Amino acid sequence: MIHESNILDQLSKLDIVEFSGEVYRATRKSLDPLAASTNGGRWMPKGESSVLYTSLDRDGALAELTFHWGMLNPLPSKPAVVSRIQVSLDSSLRILRTDFPSLGINEVDYDKLNYVQMQKVGAAAAFLDCQGLIVPCARWSCENLIIFTDNLASVGIISIVDEAEVDWQRWGRENSRL
Repeated sequence: MIHESNILDQLSKLDIVEFSGEVYRATRKSLDPLAASTNGGRWMPKGESSVLYTSLDRDGALAELTFHWGMLNPLPSKPAVVSRIQVSLDSSLRILRTDFPSLGINEVDYDKLNYVQMQKVGAAAAFLDCQGLIVPCARWSCENLIIFTDNLASVGIISIVDEAEVDWQRWGRENSRL
């Protein structure tokens, strides 16, 4: 993929930060919570680079899962699993909502399913060898950490701390997400 020079320029103006802490990932029970995806998403085009989508808040991870599973028909009836994951990254970029205009991201449409501009930004950040991208969560008042697993090599550390089953539909009803 050829990356837009204006996006690369704007990302290079952001400070590279270390991230060390716990994040959360909500998945189906049979999925390895550390398995990266190449299926694309908000911050990476399909097939471009392997990513692991996580949230800095447990409810943020559940809000993302509830949104996506809530679009399925019929709704999945099995519980979700929320994994608490310890992460240590040497090079991450934090994108704030105030950075959106310079990156061509329309904040009004941020919670919509049109991911084209965010995917360009994420792919460019991975191209710049960042290990992670800290971004606002579109579904909850917190931040998400997108981990570019292809860039981890031996310097990024990720391990599961614990896991718990959650009735995601109940959580969604209690938090006005379903």
